[in-house]
Amino acid sequence: MGVFKVFFQESLDNRIIREDTMTRYFEAASETEVRQSLKDSGYNIEFVQELSPDHLAYERENNADFNVENV
Repeated sequence: MGVFKVFFQESLDNRIIREDTMTRYFEAASETEVRQSLKDSGYNIEFVQELSPDHLAYERENNADFNVENV
C-alpha cells in the first residue's frame, strides 16, 4: 500500500486553472486503484503522484488539511 496525492479540478466542464487545483490523499495499492475509485466523482484529475516516505512526512508536518482517505 502507498499514499497517493491527487491533484484535481472540481468540474470536468471547466478548463484547468492552476490556481483552482485542489488535492486529496488516498491510501491504495496502485494509481489505477485511486483513479478507479474517483472515476464517478466528476473531478478533472490532473495528476496522481505516489508519495515517497520523505514527501509523506513533509505533507504531514506542513499541511494543516492533510488527511489520508482509504480507497
